[in-house]
Amino acid sequence: MLYFIPAWYKDREWYENEQSWQVKRMYSEFDDTVKQIQLFHRSRVYDYQIMLLSFAPNFRHFLHRQGIYRAPYWSCFDAIQEVERKRVRVLSFHDLNWPERIEFLYTPFVVVAMLDKEKYAQIDFGEDGNPIWIELYRKGTIYRRNLYDDRGFISSTILYEEGSPLYQDYLMEDGVWKLRYYYKDGHVEINKTSSFYLIEYNNTKRRRRFSRRIYDNLEQVIYEVLTAYLELTSYSDIFCVAMHNLHAGLLGKALRYEKKILSFFQDRYQITDYQEELNMVRKADYVVVDSKESVRRIYKMFRISPEHIVAIPPYDTRVEEGTSLQCGIQKVMLAVDGLDDRLLGAVVRILGEHVSRKKGVQVCLFTRDARYDRKQKLLEQVRAELAKGDMPEGWAAEDGNGMVAENDLEMEEKVPVLFVPEQCVDELSVSKCMREQWLLIDLREVPEQYLQIKAVSFGIPQIVRQKTEFIVDDGNGIILTKGKRLPKALDYYLDGFEHWNEARIFSYGISREYTTERLLNMWGEVMDSVG
Repeated sequence: MLYFIPAWYKDREWYENEQSWQVKRMYSEFDDTVKQIQLFHRSRVYDYQIMLLSFAPNFRHFLHRQGIYRAPYWSCFDAIQEVERKRVRVLSFHDLNWPERIEFLYTPFVVVAMLDKEKYAQIDFGEDGNPIWIELYRKGTIYRRNLYDDRGFISSTILYEEGSPLYQDYLMEDGVWKLRYYYKDGHVEINKTSSFYLIEYNNTKRRRRFSRRIYDNLEQVIYEVLTAYLELTSYSDIFCVAMHNLHAGLLGKALRYEKKILSFFQDRYQITDYQEELNMVRKADYVVVDSKESVRRIYKMFRISPEHIVAIPPYDTRVEEGTSLQCGIQKVMLAVDGLDDRLLGAVVRILGEHVSRKKGVQVCLFTRDARYDRKQKLLEQVRAELAKGDMPEGWAAEDGNGMVAENDLEMEEKVPVLFVPEQCVDELSVSKCMREQWLLIDLREVPEQYLQIKAVSFGIPQIVRQKTEFIVDDGNGIILTKGKRLPKALDYYLDGFEHWNEARIFSYGISREYTTERLLNMWGEVMDSVG
């Protein structure tokens, strides 16, 4: 059996990252574990199971969003709370016990319950329309928040004192509190009248008593329940751990004798000098990272044997049809996040001078930053750089369809829009944006892997500063050694179809190296080595 231990946490809390549908998503839910589970879920080559350490009352909805709804899992908090339900159950807030004179006000975002003309409760919903929490009020101040499990019951309740959280009860399905977490110092109390947790393994259930009444923190409770479950697993089982600082120390102790594959993804894990973590990395049976650059970095840090570390991209490539030929304009994507201000300014001025002389070319200022004012701040920065080059600030605008007035002049003095911001957070919106692009420019120290893989899949040429496994110089793109080569590189791909088509064909050759089947074979080699 292969066990995946994900890092699906809210910051550094043992808690899911679910949010109300009305709140703009500030992060991407996709990570290496999602892709790994997708591979094994669809191929059915190996038996696998997710080991979930966080409190996640909306976990079924998360799995559904990732296309792995029926993935088998073991939940540590289900064991703690003795939850036995497995399937999603529709819950209507109308079915709850409300006071007789309650009135519901339906706003575009939430439902507010009013009692005698005062706010009694506020109901927030998830992306699928399910109630995720209900806040209760007294004299305009919150005093309780009930968190609802997508299986149809109250999973937890938070009590407030003068608007600040006091403690949180984790509940059984019948509403009896099992575990109480105190916010002031983080200690945990177990209900003495219900001091058991439930371990399910291979269709058998065993109730075990908590070893203590009081724990210093939640991590100690999770460690005890996790190790009780691990006692039932087989020596041949393999554990694939998504490296994260929140659980690295805990798993370093719990899995010290188990077969381990450690998965590093982007900058999720920060190296520490904690001995349990260092020993876990150095004694891992295999380390999987997301790129060849990460292989060099991890090897330098930990001196892992080269035979026990491999780069397996978390994204697969596939031949996809873009719409750049049907757009009517040549869209050039410029990745701006993380670019040095001086470099961004120089590139904007080069692009401004260059594309203004070409008909039908537009620059897409691509950002993953989800802050509400990100587009406006980016436009202000680009306009300032255009002004430095004595170019019209009106070239940069949020609406890229047509022309904009320069200082409210007449129509004949309107200027074209050449720079348009695109704010994409999740992979779906990124893919949609990429589909329309003619050229990708990513001049960061380390280009974004997902953008590169989508460029390969759509056959989009790339202009980058650093060599990666997804670009071959003068093949599917150009590696710039000096910034002043950028104008020639732009001409190479924007003037006519010949070089653009050559890069497109070359990209499809690279895509064969990172198909789903190829990634699965690479994982098979890792499994065979560990097993």
